[in-house]
Amino acid sequence: MGCGSCGTGTPNGCKSNGGCSTGGCNRLNVHDWLRDLPVDDAESQCRVVEVSFKQGSRKDFFRNPTFQIFEKGDYVTVEGVNGFDVGEVSLTGELVRLQLKKSGTDEFHPDIKKILRASTDKDIETFKISKSRESDMLARSRAHARDLKLQMKLSEIELQADGKKGTFFYTADDRIDFRELIRIFAGEFKVKVEMRQIGIRQEAAKVGGIGSCGRELCCSTWLHDFKSVNTTAARYQNLSINQTKLSGQCGRLKCCLNFELDTYLDALQAFPDYADNLQTAMGTAFLIKKDIFKNLMWYTLPNNTKHYPLTIERVKEIKKLNQQGIAVEELEAVEITSKNKEVEPEFVELVGQISLRSLEKNDRRRRDQQRNYREPQGPNGPRPQGQNGPRPQGPNGPRLNNGPRPNNGPRPNNGPRPQGPNGPRPNNGPRPNIGPRPEGPNSENGNNS
Repeated sequence: MGCGSCGTGTPNGCKSNGGCSTGGCNRLNVHDWLRDLPVDDAESQCRVVEVSFKQGSRKDFFRNPTFQIFEKGDYVTVEGVNGFDVGEVSLTGELVRLQLKKSGTDEFHPDIKKILRASTDKDIETFKISKSRESDMLARSRAHARDLKLQMKLSEIELQADGKKGTFFYTADDRIDFRELIRIFAGEFKVKVEMRQIGIRQEAAKVGGIGSCGRELCCSTWLHDFKSVNTTAARYQNLSINQTKLSGQCGRLKCCLNFELDTYLDALQAFPDYADNLQTAMGTAFLIKKDIFKNLMWYTLPNNTKHYPLTIERVKEIKKLNQQGIAVEELEAVEITSKNKEVEPEFVELVGQISLRSLEKNDRRRRDQQRNYREPQGPNGPRPQGQNGPRPQGPNGPRLNNGPRPNNGPRPNNGPRPQGPNGPRPNNGPRPNIGPRPEGPNSENGNNS
C-alpha cells in the first residue's frame, strides 16, 4: 500500500493525497469531491467504508459499526479469514453509496464484513512481517510449480496481515489441476491457500509499467473494468493493422482503442453503407478509407495508383446511378489543398534596431575592401597570383604602395678612394700564360696518354 516514490509502501508514507508525480498512490482511487462539504445529518451518513489492499490493486467494502470517523488514508484493522487484515481507507461518505450502487451491492447486506478498530502499532508491525515474507514465498512457489510441470505462471502472492491466509494469483491458458500444489503450499508455508486465476490484463495491472504514450498504464491507475478489444475497433478508426503497434504491455490489444470508438461510430453514421465499390467507365473503384474529419471517401481505380477523394454527396449520387445500371464517366474527385506553412519570424534584436542582415552586409563590405586593398593593380592589370595564392601579409598588415621612388639627381663624385697604410696595390703587369689546363680522367675526350 502507499506510493512507491513518496512512501515506499509504509503506513506513514505518502501524504500527498494522490497528488504525487508517479500516480502510484492514486491507483484505482476515486476523487472524493464531497470531502470538504459539511454533513447536515450525521445519522443518515453512509456507514460503509471502502478499503484498499496491496497497493490499491484490490478494494472491498466494510461496515463501520462504531461512531468513529475515518478519513481517507487512515489504516484500519478489518475482519479477515479466521483472523484480521490491515487496509487503507480509500473512500468514505456519500460517494461510497454510488460505488455500492455501481457494483450492485446492498448497503445493508448482512454479509458485509466489519471494521474492527483503527490499526494499532502491533497490527502494523504484524502487517509488515507478513508482507516481508511474500517475495520469498513467490520464488519458492514458482519453483514448486516448475517441478510439478504445471503450465501456469504465478504472478503475485498476497498474505493476510496476521499471516493465516495467502492468496496466490496465477495465469494459465488451460485448466490446471493444482491439488497437489495446494498441499505443498499449505504444508510448507503454514497458511490457508486460495488459488485465484486472473487474466493477462489483470496481471499487467498488478505489475504496472509505462505505456507507449509515456504515461503509467491505465489498468494500473484507474481502469478496472476490462472490456474485450478486437481489430474491428482499429478498422473503424482507420488504423493500420500492425500487431506490434496495437499491442500493449500485456501482449493483448490496447484498451485505449475503445476510448474513441463511440465517437468514430457516431461520425460514420453519416457515411453511406454498401459503398465499397463504385462502377465507372474506367473500371470498378474500390474504397480505401473514410475520413470523418473532412467527410471524404477515398477510392482507387484498377491499374492506377492515384487516389480519388469523393464527397459523401457524390458517392451517394454515383451509388444511385449504379443501381440504375449507369456507369459514370468520371469520379469528380475533390482537390485537396495543403495549408500554407507559417513563415517563421525573422530575428529581431531586443532593442529592435539591429538585425542579422545588417551585420552580414557590413561584414561582407569589410571583406571586399580588404580584398581590393590587398591586391593593387599594375600598368598591365592585376598582378597574377602564384600557385600558393596571394603574397602573405606581415604582422603589420599589407605593404603600402607610396608610388615611384623620388629622383634626387646624379650621385656626387668624392674623388679617388683613400689608400690604406701600405700604399697603393702594386701593379705586377699582365698574368703569365702557363698553357692549356691539363684534362682529368673524367673529361669529355677521355684519358690521353
